[in-house]
Amino acid sequence: MCVFLEWGIDWLMDFRRPHASVFGAALLAFTALVSPAQAFDLFGIHLWGQKKEDDSDAVIADPHRYTVDLTQTEDKDTKKLVEGASSLVADEDKPASGAAGLLAKARGDYRRILGALYADGRYGGTINIKVNGREAADIPIDADLPNPANVQIKVDPGPKFLFATARVKNMAPPPVDPKDVVDLPEKQGFAPGDVANSTAIVRAERLAVDAWREQGHPKARIISRNVLANHNNNTLDATIDVDPDRRAAFGPVSVTGTERMDPEFVTFITGLQPGVEYDPDEIERAKKRLSRLEVFRSARIVEADAITNGGLLPITVAVQEQKLHRFGLGGSYSTLDGAGFDAYWLHRNLFGHAERLRFDAKIGGIGAQSFSPQDYNYLLGVTFTKPGVYTPDTDFIASLIGERQVLDAYTQTSITAQAGFTQIFSDELTGKIMANVSKSHFDDDFFGKRDFLTVGLIGGLTYDSRDSKVDPTRGHFLEGLVSPFYEIEYGNFATKFTAEGRTYYSLDTANRFILAGRLKLGSIVGADVAELPPDQLFFAGGGGSIRGYAYRNVGVNVSRDGEDFVIGGRSLVESSVEARVRMTDTIGVVGFVDAGYVGANSYPDFSEQLRVGVGAGLRYNTGLGPIRLDFAVPLDRTDDDPDFALYVGIGQAF
Repeated sequence: MCVFLEWGIDWLMDFRRPHASVFGAALLAFTALVSPAQAFDLFGIHLWGQKKEDDSDAVIADPHRYTVDLTQTEDKDTKKLVEGASSLVADEDKPASGAAGLLAKARGDYRRILGALYADGRYGGTINIKVNGREAADIPIDADLPNPANVQIKVDPGPKFLFATARVKNMAPPPVDPKDVVDLPEKQGFAPGDVANSTAIVRAERLAVDAWREQGHPKARIISRNVLANHNNNTLDATIDVDPDRRAAFGPVSVTGTERMDPEFVTFITGLQPGVEYDPDEIERAKKRLSRLEVFRSARIVEADAITNGGLLPITVAVQEQKLHRFGLGGSYSTLDGAGFDAYWLHRNLFGHAERLRFDAKIGGIGAQSFSPQDYNYLLGVTFTKPGVYTPDTDFIASLIGERQVLDAYTQTSITAQAGFTQIFSDELTGKIMANVSKSHFDDDFFGKRDFLTVGLIGGLTYDSRDSKVDPTRGHFLEGLVSPFYEIEYGNFATKFTAEGRTYYSLDTANRFILAGRLKLGSIVGADVAELPPDQLFFAGGGGSIRGYAYRNVGVNVSRDGEDFVIGGRSLVESSVEARVRMTDTIGVVGFVDAGYVGANSYPDFSEQLRVGVGAGLRYNTGLGPIRLDFAVPLDRTDDDPDFALYVGIGQAF
């Protein structure tokens, strides 16, 4: 488990007002109440801070309590609808602010429940909210009410209405560019015969406007909405009229709010080119580019209110810069790997072009084998990143890392320099090419002490269409890496290939039952195992590989003088299958099977034993991702493997 404490964390809350539509009565309005946290609980266990008791009576001058009775609303679906919409139900355990506050809350519930009925396609329902037997709408606001008061909510939802007509006037023509395709409203529930949910009308308006915006009309808008309910046959006639306005191109881009950042560089990073046809997708890409700089506390792209006479739409980028420096401290503990600590210091804007300089220091393995410092793992590193090289989506990265690792198979002391470029081709596809030089010394029981000096390249492509990086429910992850290198001490040329694929499949629309699979393949060609650096060879075992087995303890088994050793191999096959079930909104369970093979040859011949681990786990969903607790058992354990292993982390295993 790893816990980080960072200085300079920024909290951002985004409050959005839903688009409103009117059918003779106001639709549902949403409000968010946010208060700062004074304490921290995890799994119901109080960890720190003063635990806040129920002091609602203390903060309200005239607390007026009440009970809510929904027994007269017998239909289960209707009862659920009312419970989801009513503030009286949601706040039943909190007193209202006097009798007037209770009446205001009750009167507001007419509007909220009516909006929920409209959203369910019901336009002929009746709502009765009685406070101590009297209709809340008829009670004077200054009336005296018993304390506590009894509130009864009775809702007759009425029948569901269907669309008799559902029309969009001035709908955008079919686009020429496939990237500009927007779903037609009729495919999203706005068609004759569909249930006439008010949300379908709002969604149709958004789709109609988006269709014009995708074709270069930034000021498209809804100019009229005509909705008529026919209570004789329970149908709804809805007509939406769109004004596309003029086609426009991007105008000049101006930047406000910069302090240390170069405004011209900010303009360059957005990638917005004056004179190029307006495209909302380019606006979204510009926002992501600005976010990747990690310099701004906030960055907004504001479109001008009007298109110029020349058909241009000026753009303003309003930014607020973060503090220049950040540092972080972290700690971890594992029953297999011992304790570890790490820290970093970051300068996020060296020369005004969002250059980042980061120093990392780590120490680990404390207590894994002993408490002697010579058995610990160490890392010192510095990384320099310069974004926006050649294109807004190209970064230059250079690093220098000194490392010492004490593993069961070998002890490594090395220093590695690496430099190269990363490229973002699209939201799903990224690539990198790096050159590296590494000087290393290895000491292992089988080969003894050896020195290596390697010079090489790393090239790779990654395709990632997952809907979430920490808790995916659908999509695919594909990564391929090619690493040719020359080892100078032994005079060998070799190439390392690795490929990994992950896929996710949901068995239901609520994403409560997920099947996940992972397959990883690797091969090294061109040199013998004895003349290759062990850190370039393949090992398996551990939390990110075959759960249940000791870290990097699955390899090629060799013997000498009656003693068995594990060394790295030149081929790798790993696979995992997980069944994930979300029991509640916060609790999930997982069953999994991991398998792996490491072979001596460049191509797997399965002369070594296939290792299999099985287990189960718990998931506790948080805003940052699920907290993961896995219990795994190795089915083919060796003397160096544990009887079982526990893994704790944040995010799914893959």
